Amino acid sequence: MPIHSWDLTPKQAVQLQKELAPRVPTGGKVATVRRIAAVDVAYLPRQRSTVAACVLLSWPGLEILEQRWHVELTRFPYVPGLLSFREIPAVLEAFQQLSSPPDLIFVDGHGRAHPRRFGIATHLGFWLGIPTIGIGKSKLCGDYQQPGIEKGQAQPLWDGDERIGVVLRSRRGVKPIFVSVGSGISLECCLHWTRATLARFRLPEPIRAADRFSHEAKRMWLRGGPEAASAAPRETDEMKTG
Repeated sequence: MPIHSWDLTPKQAVQLQKELAPRVPTGGKVATVRRIAAVDVAYLPRQRSTVAACVLLSWPGLEILEQRWHVELTRFPYVPGLLSFREIPAVLEAFQQLSSPPDLIFVDGHGRAHPRRFGIATHLGFWLGIPTIGIGKSKLCGDYQQPGIEKGQAQPLWDGDERIGVVLRSRRGVKPIFVSVGSGISLECCLHWTRATLARFRLPEPIRAADRFSHEAKRMWLRGGPEAASAAPRETDEMKTG
């Protein structure tokens, strides 16, 4: 059931974030994980459209089970801190196409590591009622000390005296990533699952799979136009990445 309207001004969106943030569950573990989803978004600037990609993977094998995508006109302007209002409407449409719900979701974007504690990972997890982890490539807010250079080393991300995330060295010697609670899971569990899904690259494997698929979906749309975006099924041999 929808928790709010998407027909909002930026000022209304900021107020909504402030109202919803205290209601977000931020503790606990995920009892059983068999399916992990990840989402990523690309844009078609000339068409003023958003391409949302959702990938469903098995756990522990991280084999791709489903890939779904959706393209629609971008409804909301780019405003720092309000990314979720720009991207989630399209993401929800992609999610609705999954034949099985995930037990855990990785989101390419921040969760509680947000000035109003309501980044895109938090917003999506709260809407869907599914435990969600935010993976940021750069800092949105807060202060931290650099983690050690070895893979797996971490430091807390602080905003004043509040720990809002973890700064994780996901690969030796590369820039760290920013891990935060989305919704329905503790920060310790977010760190555990992020480490568990790392391979040889900077980003966790679910996020990498969603990133690849979002760009592939974008190319598919550019080759086929609107007909490609409405075609079924949303997974083809050409677009499979695993």
